[in-house]
Amino acid sequence: MYWDKETETMGRDELEALQVQLLQKSIRQAGSSPYYGRIFKEEGITPESITTLDDLGRIPFMTKDLLRDNYPYGLVAVSKEQLVRLHSSSGTTGRPTVIFHTGNDIAEWAGLIARCMYMTGVRASDVFQNMMGYGLFTGGIGFHYGAERLGALVIPAGPGNTQRQIMLMQEFESTVLHIIPSYALHFIKSLQELHIDPRKDLHIRMAFLGAEPHSEEIRQRIEDALGVTAYNSYGLSEMNGPGVAFECTEKDGMHVWEDSYILEVVNPDTLKPVKDGEEGELVFTTLKREGMPILRYRSKDLACVYTEPCACGRTHRKITRIKGRTDDMLIVKGVNMYPVQIEKVLMSIPEVGSNYQIVLDRKDFNDHMTVKVEISGEVFTGEMQQLDHLKKTIIERLRSEILITPKVDLVEPDSLPKSEGKAVRVIDNRHQWG
Repeated sequence: MYWDKETETMGRDELEALQVQLLQKSIRQAGSSPYYGRIFKEEGITPESITTLDDLGRIPFMTKDLLRDNYPYGLVAVSKEQLVRLHSSSGTTGRPTVIFHTGNDIAEWAGLIARCMYMTGVRASDVFQNMMGYGLFTGGIGFHYGAERLGALVIPAGPGNTQRQIMLMQEFESTVLHIIPSYALHFIKSLQELHIDPRKDLHIRMAFLGAEPHSEEIRQRIEDALGVTAYNSYGLSEMNGPGVAFECTEKDGMHVWEDSYILEVVNPDTLKPVKDGEEGELVFTTLKREGMPILRYRSKDLACVYTEPCACGRTHRKITRIKGRTDDMLIVKGVNMYPVQIEKVLMSIPEVGSNYQIVLDRKDFNDHMTVKVEISGEVFTGEMQQLDHLKKTIIERLRSEILITPKVDLVEPDSLPKSEGKAVRVIDNRHQWG
């Protein structure tokens, strides 16, 4: 059930034929919603008119703004009596986006998560400690249902309360964690302060990292400190949540489950397809959603897709680590960059601690970037010459990566704001006059 060899190792032609078949069903289902019913009529689209994946281009893109415009029920394709759950965004930038699910949708989603976890080696004998948020956020509850489907013992710990998390790990011998990368770094520091050696005093062997973009260097730090194998996961609430793509044991890109989603990669400016291996914006179409099918959703997430055979034997295409979001891109002095590029540099330097912050200001109509970097206690209290050398090293490596020269402030450990949820890495003050 969790290793569908026939589907996961299909040849490309066979897999695409299956996608077309499922796409036709999804279009038929979506046409029952007010929004898609109107759009299909205007565009002359019927399930029978879509005979190849190239025909998908006839369907207009879906965006977050369109989701908001059709709030709350404009994209619902079933009666309210068939809906069993909704998940919603925070709505901090306007009207929230809401995704509705039927019972079958929830079961399909749980199956996808179980498939992801099984692929990495999780089994019914594992104890899974879920350290993600629950509620309207999809990350925690998605993994919860998937782990239960797999048969693992689930501890729904939720985020934060680090000492309680440690107690749960010790008393129930947790073996698998689900955790936000930035909180994982905070958690590691807490273990060190309590003189707890995770290799000797805990039983964890695996961690799933998600909910925020992170660099390979962050993953390596987490693996080294906890003595675990850490896997990258990808999802978005509009496509259910986690479980859209996941690393296998090769850890060489994340497999997209192409029997549940159609993946396109487009240039975010022209909206034209890009070639395999070229960076672009990921666009997804649901293939099995009943309650609220979504076709050609622009995720704003940037990555590359590649089709080279994976040593694990699965043929579903893979995406690279998410570079960032199109709306997360920073433009400083006319140069485009992403916060994860800065993180990659900082986390490759051993003397750098686990926390940093990027502050952007505008003075005399010029952009100024300051990167505040926590460093280890021994270095901070060491020789001034050593601090100067470290600062110069950081500046030079950042300039090489992002092509501008930032100001770097070295600060003592634990002096920057910490969060047990998603980390706030960028403070942009440039809207203020100065």
